[in-house]
Amino acid sequence: MTAPLTTAPNKEPNEEPDDVSTGEPNGDPGGEPSAVPSDDRRAVPSDDPRAVSSGASGAVSGSEANGHPAGRSGTVTSLEKSPEGDRPTPAPDGDRPTTAPDGDLSAPPGGAAPTHRAPASAAAPAPAEDPFDHDDLPTPPGATLALLRSLLAPMRTRVIVASVLLLLQQAAVQAGPLLVAYAIDSAVPALRDGRHGPLIAVAAGYLACALAAGGLQYLFIGASARVNQDVLLDLRGRIFRHAQALSIDFHERYTSGRLISRSTTDVESLRELLNEGLQELIGVILAFVYISAMLLWLDLGLGAAALASFVPLYGFVRMYQRRAASVYTARSSAIAAVIVKFAETMNGIRPVRAFRREAANDAEFSALNRHHERKNGDAILEMARYVVCSRVVANITVAAIVLWSAYRVASETLALGVLAAAVLYLRRLYDPIDRLGMFLNSYQSAAASLEKIAGLLAQAPSVPEPAEPRELPVPDRELPGREVVFDDVRFAYRTGGEVLPRFDLTLAAGSTVAVVGSTGAGKSTLAKLVARFYDPSSGRVLLDGVDLRDLSVPELRRGVIMVTQESFLFSGTVAENIAIGSPDAGREEIERAAKAIGAHDFITALPDGYDTDVRKRGGRISAGQRQLVAFARALLADPAVLILDEATSSLDIPGERAVQRAMATVLRGRTAVVIAHRLSTVEIADRVLVMEHGRVVEDGTPADLIAGKGRFADLHRAWRDSLA
Repeated sequence: MTAPLTTAPNKEPNEEPDDVSTGEPNGDPGGEPSAVPSDDRRAVPSDDPRAVSSGASGAVSGSEANGHPAGRSGTVTSLEKSPEGDRPTPAPDGDRPTTAPDGDLSAPPGGAAPTHRAPASAAAPAPAEDPFDHDDLPTPPGATLALLRSLLAPMRTRVIVASVLLLLQQAAVQAGPLLVAYAIDSAVPALRDGRHGPLIAVAAGYLACALAAGGLQYLFIGASARVNQDVLLDLRGRIFRHAQALSIDFHERYTSGRLISRSTTDVESLRELLNEGLQELIGVILAFVYISAMLLWLDLGLGAAALASFVPLYGFVRMYQRRAASVYTARSSAIAAVIVKFAETMNGIRPVRAFRREAANDAEFSALNRHHERKNGDAILEMARYVVCSRVVANITVAAIVLWSAYRVASETLALGVLAAAVLYLRRLYDPIDRLGMFLNSYQSAAASLEKIAGLLAQAPSVPEPAEPRELPVPDRELPGREVVFDDVRFAYRTGGEVLPRFDLTLAAGSTVAVVGSTGAGKSTLAKLVARFYDPSSGRVLLDGVDLRDLSVPELRRGVIMVTQESFLFSGTVAENIAIGSPDAGREEIERAAKAIGAHDFITALPDGYDTDVRKRGGRISAGQRQLVAFARALLADPAVLILDEATSSLDIPGERAVQRAMATVLRGRTAVVIAHRLSTVEIADRVLVMEHGRVVEDGTPADLIAGKGRFADLHRAWRDSLA
């Protein structure tokens, strides 16, 4: 049988281990990254649960989890054999070729000319705080208002129409008290004289105003609802498109739970503001203008007294705004933490059950839930303070004005109808104050949410599109694949030390190169640079002489494709998942790719064949079958360069054999980079690179390295002994 040659998951220097609570790799699109972002180079303490591997091989020390392997006892059967200690140290003599003082390999095994250069790494800088550790990303000044303006700008005409409808509706509503004043002071005396016309006219006018107000309100709600829905549709689409366009390093540090919170809870807060809050605000403003004008027109003294009462009310509003801003921001962050924890736990339900984490997770979730309820209670309490204070001021003002006006009526300096109209107007003036509080409630919540969304949308891809993209040269038909060159490349993650220090390497077109090495050697970083998931800190990565940074993303993705060990499948049919490699492919091309890979038989045995729904993340088929579908997808895409990152490390023996047969097919006729954990995978390569601390310490054909006395030969002998 083939023994697995891995005892720990593959990580780059200072990359985080997989989170015990989820068991998902950090790069998995459907999984949750652990609490320590992968680009955060701070050490994870050895007693931190994140420093524990979820594999069967046992615990991984804290230093190893951060990229520096710890020593192990016993027989070594892994391509990730670890040097002693938790600091980068040179390999003992005999474990690797002697290097020249500048770091060049002086005598690669088999007499191959050296094609790489990598001197010792410089000391790592002090770790910096990562803004991704916080729920809300930094928001540039003015970005929130700019976002709101950009959302409403296309709706300008409809917003104006809705505003005019509301203006007319408020005019119809506010005509009522004037009609009441006329009825008391004119229609009732006329009725005593036997004239019914004035009273009938008042009644008809009141009915007409009521019907007009209702009809205009209906039209306004319809117009504003269409505006609101289009704004929310646009915003959700922007979040989705922008999140897809952001670089891989963003998604490795910003959890999918936060993205879900941005596109659901935060967008919902804006929906509440648009559907209810803005109507309340515009209604309150129009009512204030109309009623103030009517009161001043009816009686200057009454109007002045009513307006004077708004001085303390304005003070309460300003105080509420200041206090509520921080309260609603805290509440928004608290509910986001609840969503992140829920999504993280559900994505990692298998390791949760395997490690009996239910009780611990329940306690953590309950604590987050209680924290959210406390913050929600704080928001409700702030709202209650505002409502109580505003009502007290309003009631005192109305009582004082009525008392003063009653004396004026008695002294015949004020008409009774005017007093009645004034009381009605005052109630209509102060009642919206409560609604203004509801608007401020929605506004503060929406403002906090919109700021977080603006912070997300302000994030620029770290791997940007070139201003003037180039095209790859026409490939040489006699030489399959494309040449890959690392030209004086240096690379460091955002908050850590160099992973690849001054790295030079040439991969010949059409060659299959296996890359092996200990945990944190730089293998996956090398693969990610070829795929341009990251850009080098300095130097260039060239594809047939063209800098990857000069290629458009579509052009690059047509030329370079990576297949990972996770083999992520989307919900949908088998055929749809294979066609991701070439969306325009027909059924015949899809089946031809599956047959070439050796997946046709198992696919046709499924209940609906190629039309079988694989369900969430391909859960309806086995890991080996998912890997075959991923290979068929890559074969259909027909890239010039194919990267296989640990493509067989998680498979059982039968699955591995099927995948290796498929690998021989998919690698044919193209340049291939294979990140390998198993020697059975390495044996199909033309060339093997053994990496350690960002350097190539052995380079040659598999046969040459096996015949030598270096690290790869030791690993191969240990593997062969394990099969005996």
